[in-house]
Amino acid sequence: MEDRDETRGDGPPVAQTRRLVLHGSVGAVSRCRDFTARALADWGWIPAESALTRERVEDVLLLVSEVVTNACLHGGGPEEFVLRHTDGLLRVEVADRSPDHPRRLAPRSPSLPGGHGLMVLDRLATAWGSSDRGPGTVGKVVWLEISRPARPPWRRPSADRP
Repeated sequence: MEDRDETRGDGPPVAQTRRLVLHGSVGAVSRCRDFTARALADWGWIPAESALTRERVEDVLLLVSEVVTNACLHGGGPEEFVLRHTDGLLRVEVADRSPDHPRRLAPRSPSLPGGHGLMVLDRLATAWGSSDRGPGTVGKVVWLEISRPARPPWRRPSADRP
């Protein structure tokens, strides 16, 4: 596991990156969910200060389960799991060995099992996609982004205060 905060000069961190190297599919989904929950706690998403933030955390964990499961079932197994957090935006990346990018299939009945993962990504993620891993490396990276709900103001200025 690698944990790195990237900063610019003397300012606050502008990005935080956590990386988990995976070896095989056994236990990968639960490891990635636990890894994500710890990161979200460190980054202030947990404990949630509102019901909306609590729901967003549950969405993140469901999305992690979806993309890691897809790497296990269709990508030859996940090799690396990366979380990037910048100013309330979380980016999740899963690298696998398959060069085949996700593609939408014909719509299926919700009552049939399987085949609904990309629909879940469409509905819950702010954005998602995939890219090749890079020159000399076989496989792809499936990524998604999800934003944290705005924090409620802790104290509103009073109208009668100067």
